[in-house]
Amino acid sequence: CCRIHLLAGRVPQGADRAAVAGEMEATFIENLRHAADLLAQEDMVGLVEPINSRITDPRYFLNTPQQAAAILEKVGRPNLKLQLDLFHCQIMDGNLTRNLETYFPLIGHIQIAQVPGRHEPDSPGELNFPYIFELLESLGYTGYVGCEYAPKGDTVEGLGWLRSYWESRGVQPGGTRKATE
Repeated sequence: CCRIHLLAGRVPQGADRAAVAGEMEATFIENLRHAADLLAQEDMVGLVEPINSRITDPRYFLNTPQQAAAILEKVGRPNLKLQLDLFHCQIMDGNLTRNLETYFPLIGHIQIAQVPGRHEPDSPGELNFPYIFELLESLGYTGYVGCEYAPKGDTVEGLGWLRSYWESRGVQPGGTRKATE
């Protein structure tokens, strides 16, 4: 494993987010610097993931890509990157095209799920995944895209969207491109 998600923690139960934000950020930055130094010894990358506080976890401290980018800048370690989950990003901020373009240099991993149901990319919802995949490709993204969704059926059935997507792009099973006419 060459990448690991470094959790930001949760606002204490009953605490006012704004009142504890400064202390929580300072602790998170200190912990990230320590973790980054340890990870560097193993040639590993630490990932920070903003998780939406509107639906998934109202108490999670890190909840927007803007906040994550500011913290990564303050930490100043090249082996710390942004884990951008498009489900969370859409819920908190929308504007996925600009967020992907803006934060692309910081991105170390992408995760996907359809909004609002957190199901397969081809399920009904707000996100246009063929567009998003083409955007990632045009930006030069070469990393993995993690599927962090709840399949409506079994796992294999839930991955059917991927075969359809590959076929729409002219890719055969096994990763080869179909000959063009």
